Amino acid sequence: MAAMNMNQEQFEQAIREEKPVLVDFWAPWCGYCRRIGPAYEKIGEEYADSLAVGKINIDEEPRLAGAEGIEVIPTLVLYRNGKAVDSITAPGSMAEIDRFIQGALAK
Repeated sequence: MAAMNMNQEQFEQAIREEKPVLVDFWAPWCGYCRRIGPAYEKIGEEYADSLAVGKINIDEEPRLAGAEGIEVIPTLVLYRNGKAVDSITAPGSMAEIDRFIQGALAK
């Protein structure tokens, strides 16, 4: 399943679900965000059974980004049971995102 664009309400609902949620905090003007976008979409497809995948545009949800402590984009945050488990900033490849997910899910 492709990554879902989320607003604050959808984000708050998603992180309360049983399934862990990986959230990409990004912005359309961020060239690096656009470059890793296809890899992030592929991650969403590969982990569809075990992980929900969403995207939050920080320009549209600046308060949420601030509340989550997002200072650099792209930042990926894995949430489980309503809490951030781990995060990675500016991953270099799909393999790096995959390693991050495996490590974060193991916590």
